[in-house]
Amino acid sequence: MEPDLSVAIGPLVMPNPVGVASGTFGYGQEYQDLVEIDRLGALYTKALTLEARAGNSPPRIVETPMGLINSIGLANPGLQGFLREKLPYLAKRTCPIIVNVGGSTKEDYLAVVEGIEAFAGAPETGRRSGVDAYEINVSCPNVSHGGMSFGTDPCLVEDLTSRIRRVTKRAIIIKLSPNVTDIAEIAKAAEAGGADAVSCINTLVGMAIDTDRCRPLIARGTGGLSGPAIRPIGVACTWKVAHAVKIPVIGLGGIASTSDALEYLLAGAVAVQIGTALFADPKAPLRILDGITAWMKKKSVASTKDIAGLLEFRQS
Repeated sequence: MEPDLSVAIGPLVMPNPVGVASGTFGYGQEYQDLVEIDRLGALYTKALTLEARAGNSPPRIVETPMGLINSIGLANPGLQGFLREKLPYLAKRTCPIIVNVGGSTKEDYLAVVEGIEAFAGAPETGRRSGVDAYEINVSCPNVSHGGMSFGTDPCLVEDLTSRIRRVTKRAIIIKLSPNVTDIAEIAKAAEAGGADAVSCINTLVGMAIDTDRCRPLIARGTGGLSGPAIRPIGVACTWKVAHAVKIPVIGLGGIASTSDALEYLLAGAVAVQIGTALFADPKAPLRILDGITAWMKKKSVASTKDIAGLLEFRQS
């Protein structure tokens, strides 16, 4: 029998567990000639803020031995630009579209969600709107105001989540930061506020220095470290969060192969996002999806929700 790859996130049902991470796939158009987009479990858009943002000054991306550091600074067309220029294309896609939302204040986050809700209409209409869920970015380390400052305070996370919950019936996913003392406490705050799921992890704060010029290689100094170097941290955070909350966990961070994705699923994630690996291999998500399907058949696993139950701890 073919395994059941579907994943439920609140009212949203994704056809499979493999999506593309926010900030690495644009709004889909950038990859449409390279990837069968509608085979994805979900397309997580680039972060969207109320006002258009040019982003941080260059240089704002640098390779490291096991990944890269970026400090893009949430560059995006703003809410009105998104509704006018990006949403018509997204509405033509059949894969789930999850809009990543950023902000400097609670009011900014709410204004973006309310603006999309007013434009897209209620999900019960059955009309394809191009927006199936929201991923609330309270964990970006590359902006001066808002961003990660929200994601390090459980009270702020719970309050922001509950406010957003009151203005939408679409699924809400809170994107967590690893740059905290206890990520499980932040996850529980999101759950208490009414989140349908959490995604972990966002990038870690990192820095690289040009030793000849004695200058940081990122203009802003620090940025977000992603790629294979952070995978063990992401897996550990996923395992910790999955044991702390009852809502689903979506894992990301350093996934480049089927085995990488399965580590997250075995640790308790119900779905994964592929990010930095896309820059080297745009077909990575679909290759990983095929690999997960083959692995499930080999192991006689009937559903993705059964994968986490296979993890065993053996003590000598």
